[in-house]
Amino acid sequence: MKTNIIIFGGDGDLSLKKIFPALFKRIVDKQISELCRITVVSKSEYTTDTFSDVLELNLKKYVSDITTEQFLLIKQMVIYLQVDLLKNEEYKLIRNSFEETEFEQTLFYFSTPSSIFGKISEYLYKNEIITDTSKVILEKPLGHDLDSFEELNKNIRTYFKESQIYRIDHYLGKETVQNLMVLRFANHLFELAWNGQNIENIQITVAESIGVESRKEFYDKYGALKDMVQNHLLQLLCLVAMEPPSKINSDNVRNEKLKVLKALRPFNEKTVVKNTIKGQYTRGEINGLPVSSYQEDIERYDSPIETFVAIRTYVDNWRWAGVPFYLRTGKRMESRYSEIVINFKKVPHNLFPNGKKIENNKLIIRLQPEERIELVQMVKIPGPGGYRYKPTSLELDYGGSFDKEFPDAYERLLMDVIKGNQTLFMREDELRASWIWINSVTQNWEKSEMELELYKAGTQGPGDEVLLPGHTWHESN
Repeated sequence: MKTNIIIFGGDGDLSLKKIFPALFKRIVDKQISELCRITVVSKSEYTTDTFSDVLELNLKKYVSDITTEQFLLIKQMVIYLQVDLLKNEEYKLIRNSFEETEFEQTLFYFSTPSSIFGKISEYLYKNEIITDTSKVILEKPLGHDLDSFEELNKNIRTYFKESQIYRIDHYLGKETVQNLMVLRFANHLFELAWNGQNIENIQITVAESIGVESRKEFYDKYGALKDMVQNHLLQLLCLVAMEPPSKINSDNVRNEKLKVLKALRPFNEKTVVKNTIKGQYTRGEINGLPVSSYQEDIERYDSPIETFVAIRTYVDNWRWAGVPFYLRTGKRMESRYSEIVINFKKVPHNLFPNGKKIENNKLIIRLQPEERIELVQMVKIPGPGGYRYKPTSLELDYGGSFDKEFPDAYERLLMDVIKGNQTLFMREDELRASWIWINSVTQNWEKSEMELELYKAGTQGPGDEVLLPGHTWHESN
């Protein structure tokens, strides 16, 4: 499909590190036609030629084995327009840039601060650039609470229909997240056991070893809860907990996810103290090297912002009644990894005479840094001496099981936008429901005057306090 891809803020880090490498790979694989155009819009003082030099440098940095011939494929598709995004009169440069060329659709990618999404949308409309075939991709954060989300959403929905809006969460484009749907709904074995009768608890961890880096101003406004839980972790929870849709299409899948979000038990002043923890990292070591504290990183020594959150929550419906869902995310933790752990219940009775503890079965879905699935089960240790056993993993290593290189999450999501598939993108009612639940946390943190718990950088954080007796976090190797 002949598409005009317009990237607002296209010279920024997100664009150069993620968006352009994804577009480049799809162009090389001929999934994006060379007849498409990529227009970079920003107020930086580049020309098309000087931006091309920057693009080549970054593609060689973030894409391995790029040839000159391959780079020329994308170079001839890219033009650069210097436009002040907050000046309506300058949008005529965008309109004039493709007036003489017919495209089947136009894709606007807002890779800018969300505070100007409304203005960009307004000026695109006033300059008659938006048409019925236009689509818009929105990067998070989409608000910092329910009210700001509603205002932002209202501004965008004034100019775009819901069917034109693609709210991106790159976690939903990861291969193992996609495989979670197949794992659940194409395997009778798992679907029979996927309920509170068989599962004791579910853990979702997104751990980062880095600090706030260049995002200190943003992060000190949002914190771990709004930066990670409100989108990434809640979306993963939805995919784990949702009922099977009648068909795999965008509305059916998102309808089921919405039901999960509406079933999430909200917090009150008492339960927020008992079932949540917010922490902030202090000085410590990462990989044997000393690192500074959060307050030193942001150069503000009275910041109340959390860099770590652990939550025990419940999905109050028939399937999951009584099953705790543990959510955990933080900066400057021991190592970087993201995973979902399904902890099945233990066998009701140990009939083996040696009395050694029988570990519960676990299904471990690793999202990063490597993508794999493990099923932990008890097996007999070979040899004489009676029934000696230990937990052993059956492992599906994606990298080792398939010859083809997996596409990056952004590659899959960008192709879905071009094709018009909204399944992996958040609908406005999903975001509204997630913000309502997040507000129940933040408002009751404030009411209860919840204090930060300090944790040493390079550790796993203070998350044990939210666990029920007998439960432990699965610590990744």
